[in-house]
Amino acid sequence: MTPDEIEASMLAAFNDCDAASCPLTDMQKEILLQVVEQIQGNSTSRASAMANPLDELTPEELEAFLQFVKDEEQRNRTWKVQLLNDWLLQNDSGTVQFIRQRYGLQWLNRVESYHFDKYSYFEDALKLRVGDRIEVSNALWEWVQEDGPCKREWFPCIAIKVEEISNGDDTSTNCVVRFFNGAEYEIQGIYEWNRYNWRWPQK
Repeated sequence: MTPDEIEASMLAAFNDCDAASCPLTDMQKEILLQVVEQIQGNSTSRASAMANPLDELTPEELEAFLQFVKDEEQRNRTWKVQLLNDWLLQNDSGTVQFIRQRYGLQWLNRVESYHFDKYSYFEDALKLRVGDRIEVSNALWEWVQEDGPCKREWFPCIAIKVEEISNGDDTSTNCVVRFFNGAEYEIQGIYEWNRYNWRWPQK
């Protein structure tokens, strides 16, 4: 579909909502249209997309935002979905209300999982879920050395199973990933002792 066709479809959907006695507010319409623009790549320049949007926050805002994300992840909720739901339903987002008021939807859409990697004290707060795309290092199955014949390489894959294993007081998390060639691999202790061997995809 062309951008004009997509926008026309969205406007038709708005009219259908009105006809069904379930009209959207102007803000809800604006949010949905901005999402469409973001998907089309029209609202964010290439340079700003490459920059880490978390760097644009003040230290106080960053701390509040990271705490919000961590709390949502611990409740097993996706933080970005929670924020978008708040915005669509016009709910107060509490300590992160400033994101809607000051930064907006364009900023939120630029935030990706790998942006959190810069904040090493926070990286383990993002939970890995089934369906997440990650990259794994060949160090999981090869002896990798900086000056040896095998160098560290990264391979894209998708998490197909994430399981927490409890053994008395000890707990660890195992993850089964599937590579694009169909091969599967189980990573034991993905947070506990193999965190160095996987990362969020770099765009």
